[in-house]
Amino acid sequence: MSEFSICRLDAGSPDFSLALEQLLAWESVADQNVTSAVTEILREVKARGDAAVIEYTNRFDRRDLKSAGDFCLDRAALTDALERISAEKRAALETAAKRVRDYHEHQLQSSWQYREADGTVLGQQITPMERVGIYVPGGKASYPSSVLMNAIPARVAGVDEILMVVPAPDNQLSDLVLAAAAIAGVDRVFTIGGAQAVAALAYGTETVARVDKIVGPGNIFVASAKRAVFGQVAIDMIAGPSEILVICDGKTDPDWIAMDLLSQAEHDEQAQSILLSPDAAFLDAVANSLEKLLKTLPREAIARRSIAGRGALILVRDIEQAIEVSNRIAPEHLEVSVDDPEQYLPRIRHAGAIFLGRYTAEALGDYCAGPNHVLPTSGTARFSSPLGVYDFQKRSSIIYCSPQGADTLGRVAATLAKGEGLDAHARSATYRVTEGVV
Repeated sequence: MSEFSICRLDAGSPDFSLALEQLLAWESVADQNVTSAVTEILREVKARGDAAVIEYTNRFDRRDLKSAGDFCLDRAALTDALERISAEKRAALETAAKRVRDYHEHQLQSSWQYREADGTVLGQQITPMERVGIYVPGGKASYPSSVLMNAIPARVAGVDEILMVVPAPDNQLSDLVLAAAAIAGVDRVFTIGGAQAVAALAYGTETVARVDKIVGPGNIFVASAKRAVFGQVAIDMIAGPSEILVICDGKTDPDWIAMDLLSQAEHDEQAQSILLSPDAAFLDAVANSLEKLLKTLPREAIARRSIAGRGALILVRDIEQAIEVSNRIAPEHLEVSVDDPEQYLPRIRHAGAIFLGRYTAEALGDYCAGPNHVLPTSGTARFSSPLGVYDFQKRSSIIYCSPQGADTLGRVAATLAKGEGLDAHARSATYRVTEGVV
């Protein structure tokens, strides 16, 4: 194995801004060959429906589907999987699901109205989406947490129907994933993946109903397909590599911090793990811990490449400067491992999820703390939020004018409409004016 290495930066150096920019640089889904392939798949599924889905699934996932019925699973199949998993795993799934559900119930928004003095009523009506689609990675990979985090907020929001697509390469399916779907309340599962699954959800086929929104992670083909169908349907986000940024004052066990960094590095080679600390000796200690702990990981090769290619240990002047740098980065996951971490919370402007204190490992948020683990990446926490119940609800404005309100507002609207040269708008408003045309 190659010798351990990780980038070292000093936030006080003149070239820090440029070095940080280079560290954060990442190219999103823009491969021309992928784009061309995805465009063809989307076009074919839109035109030929189930037949194209079957054709691409057989080709890419090494399946032998004969008809659409071969890729459909009903609730009974999910319940059967729930019965097959061990009692320990079932209990863990149910505990995590309850915590996720409890948290997201606090996000529920309600319709509201208020009445003005003249009797005019204004308000907002909150309604859930009718049907959403969840993409879950499949095959040998097993991500039941992804099922819970995507399906439960939709169910809490009141979505009528939740469809899930999960690829089954070589006919391999995870009972844990299907069990999670049963617990989360997924209505139907289709064992298809890739761009063809995204297309089926976006356009609809003879078997797969068209959805209003597609959520969930996938590979570059899935991400490219989601980007292409945006506008036909809503999507959650185009996710980049996983990220963690840790701010530590140097008083936490360096092994704890090193393993927190590695918990993201083991995702893939492009994942990013960054530590900010004002204690240079602590940065050295964490570097030693990283080198020691890397050798103990089953996914050592992946984590090592991630740490060497995109990881960093950054020396800062103090915790205040660490927060300034963190806000520039806008990380997906931010750990604040310091004394009295809540005092710094008002200064943190940009982060997908914030983990406060020495005992709050980011991994808890991935599985069972309760908040959603679908988070903005690649600096998009500057303007984006975690997936939540609000992502599955729509808002409609309510306007109910009384005769007096129509008179008052009609005059204002007519004046503005005439100023814009829109005569029909003005006349439509003044037809309701009770004292003559404005």
